[in-house]
Amino acid sequence: MAEQTTLPEGVGEAAGIPHGSATVLGARPDSAVVRDALGVGIAVGLSGFAFGVTSAGSGLSLLQTCALSLAVFTGASQFALVGALAAGGNPYTAAAGAFFLGVRNSFYGLRLSQLLALPRALRPFAAQWVIDETTAVTLPQPTRRAARIGFAVTGLTLYVLWNLTTLLGALGAEALGDTDAWGLDAASPAVFLALLAPMLKSTTERITAAIAVLLALGLLPVLPAGVPVLLSALAAPAVLFLSGCRKGTSRGTAAAEENR
Repeated sequence: MAEQTTLPEGVGEAAGIPHGSATVLGARPDSAVVRDALGVGIAVGLSGFAFGVTSAGSGLSLLQTCALSLAVFTGASQFALVGALAAGGNPYTAAAGAFFLGVRNSFYGLRLSQLLALPRALRPFAAQWVIDETTAVTLPQPTRRAARIGFAVTGLTLYVLWNLTTLLGALGAEALGDTDAWGLDAASPAVFLALLAPMLKSTTERITAAIAVLLALGLLPVLPAGVPVLLSALAAPAVLFLSGCRKGTSRGTAAAEENR
């Protein structure tokens, strides 16, 4: 029998249901939410090993590598930073590229803050876990309770595993010696692509990603390391502009057809 529950704020209104009204939903059992959250947390958390190896191979110390995972805790930004440093890029340029990649988490936070409605005292701690994976698990949940469980379990599992495997990867890199000889410099882009690919669901997103890759690869031979990543962000406004122009042209054509 379906559970009697209340829709999260913003979800019911979007469906034309007043907030606070009791709605019969096929609410998921807590165990199902925990299972999904653990699956995502464990699968992605293990990739921290690749970051630890890559970071140590780029010249960062064990303490610096672990501090990055503990304090920054956003895989794509961390990989972008150590990748640029490994290529000989300026530290400030590398940090800027990592920063711009991390900005997306701010937009996740705006949505999650409404959905989770956490007590004010918990929000600074929860902000550390606002990343791609926690957002992906939290947003599809049908109730606020399920959303909170999904967010908490994914965040905790991923944070613990990511930092543990970062430590193991950094220690392993020291034992391996020259990481370039093992081809581990490919770990960073491989893991980044593995994280990014499932998020590209629409044609616009795929086109934007493809243009960004072409920009980065095309500029790589002529610009300092780290700068091509920054400039590849121009793909997003370019695609949005062209998409807007196309829609405007389509509307104009449709209006002209109606007036004929």
